[in-house]
Amino acid sequence: MSPYHGCQGLYAGDPYGEFDQVTTRFTLIAHAPTDAQRRSAFPMDEALDEREIAKIAALNWYAPRAQQIVSAPELRAQQTACALGLSSSIAIELRDCDYARWSGREMDEIHAEDPDGILAWLTDPSSSPHGGESIENLINRIGRWIEEQLDRNHTIAVTHPAVIRGAIVYALGAQAQAFWRFDIAPLSLTDPRFNGRAWTLRCVGCSLRTQDGM
Repeated sequence: MSPYHGCQGLYAGDPYGEFDQVTTRFTLIAHAPTDAQRRSAFPMDEALDEREIAKIAALNWYAPRAQQIVSAPELRAQQTACALGLSSSIAIELRDCDYARWSGREMDEIHAEDPDGILAWLTDPSSSPHGGESIENLINRIGRWIEEQLDRNHTIAVTHPAVIRGAIVYALGAQAQAFWRFDIAPLSLTDPRFNGRAWTLRCVGCSLRTQDGM
């Protein structure tokens, strides 16, 4: 997937000398709301509308210093990063869950057609009734990515609510069923940190503020 062009924003800082190397921090930002989310539909690679982009820019969010700034490859994530004033590289590992044949379809439509499939998806994290990626596989994927970033002090990542839920489950060492217990709203921030021994969550699904302050 090609990167979103025309974005000029904050770049990651110098990885040497300016960071405290004791704690690894992730600033995980959920992309702005899309039409698919408003319709309770499974996503495709839809773009943000211009009104949402303007709302993001109006936040005047102040990004903290980071060693790397990345975004998921989907257009909505790249557009959110750009509107926040971030110049991000693409991390394919942060892609949204693959919903395969459910992509682009509304939840009510699928429930009417395949109620057992919807029930399995909501209750069995190992299932993939849509023919795509299971919740367990999503959690394992984001967990591998997290492990690869632990030598960096701070990573800002713009990605998807499902990916952020998976990151929380992985960091807490929770059962995969806990995936549905976390409410990650569009354009919210989650701040997990690792001190070399244990994970803590500074905030989960918090609203972006004009000042980072965290």
